[in-house]
Amino acid sequence: MNARPLLPLALAAAACSSTPAEPVTPPPPASASASAIASAPPDAGPPDAAPDDASAPDAAALTPPPPPACPEEMVLVDGDYCTDLKMTCLKSWFATSNKKTVCEIFKEPTECVGDKVHKRYCMDRYEYPNKKGSRPEVMNNFYQAQVLCAAQDKRVCTETEWTMACEGPEYKPYPYGYVRDPEKCRGDRPYGYPSKDKLWKRDAAEIERLWQGVESGSQPDCVSDYGVFDMPGNADELAASERHGDGKYDNVTTGGPWYKGVRNQCRPKIYDHDEGFQYYYLSFRCCKETDGAPTDPRAPKQIKRGQSWEKVVWLAEHSLDLRPKKPAPPKDKPSP
Repeated sequence: MNARPLLPLALAAAACSSTPAEPVTPPPPASASASAIASAPPDAGPPDAAPDDASAPDAAALTPPPPPACPEEMVLVDGDYCTDLKMTCLKSWFATSNKKTVCEIFKEPTECVGDKVHKRYCMDRYEYPNKKGSRPEVMNNFYQAQVLCAAQDKRVCTETEWTMACEGPEYKPYPYGYVRDPEKCRGDRPYGYPSKDKLWKRDAAEIERLWQGVESGSQPDCVSDYGVFDMPGNADELAASERHGDGKYDNVTTGGPWYKGVRNQCRPKIYDHDEGFQYYYLSFRCCKETDGAPTDPRAPKQIKRGQSWEKVVWLAEHSLDLRPKKPAPPKDKPSP
């Protein structure tokens, strides 16, 4: 992508001569460059020296461009995360069904009153399986999401990575701005009243009946300034928790689903679902380190307490049924 430097134009040198005493073979016609030099004013500087070999290849042209920071299907997110964001709500309404106050209009701009932490990472452009025109995949719990991301040499995005990619460099409440619009990022749909027994059995017909989402990438206005699609609204998403105080689980849910009266913003999170939580509107997306750096598939809290990746895989396989008849999980140990 970088423009290649141009070689300096080779100039022919002009020679001084006196009138010969006898006829000689006339020289070949002077080139345009030589004529221009010969007619230059007396105070003009000497012509540039011609290279030894004007046809020598440009070294820069032979140097391959550096590899991209992220794979083609991912977006580079490079900027500052705000640890404490002041948001002033100008207009709100109370959702009786969810017992939640929903802000309709925020004051512009928001104000970062906390520290700014620089982050640089790669994020899937769409929710898993990260394919435009496909439905976001649902009904995976956090451990299963981790294994699916690890199969692509990725990991589940952390909560601050998710928030930062959604808010953009201006820290907007919604990826598209300051006024809530469920038509841009699908929301305000009627509640579906699921059968939990059927969901536990992963009944395909029940999951299909409850589906009210849209395909990934089909909402052209639901894209953040970093180029990530479908973050709030549509399907809710899992992310890896980084809070070691009030968040006791390894995961959070973020974004909000397609229903009316839910958060559907960039910053709010839910911390009270355990790692085995799976639902018909719950998806996830993957992240990884930039520039080919190795990616640890474990969540920040798992890394901190030394939980082995082998145990995460075991939990992904057995988390739907952890009765005593199941074999004991592997012991925790740091992954190599």
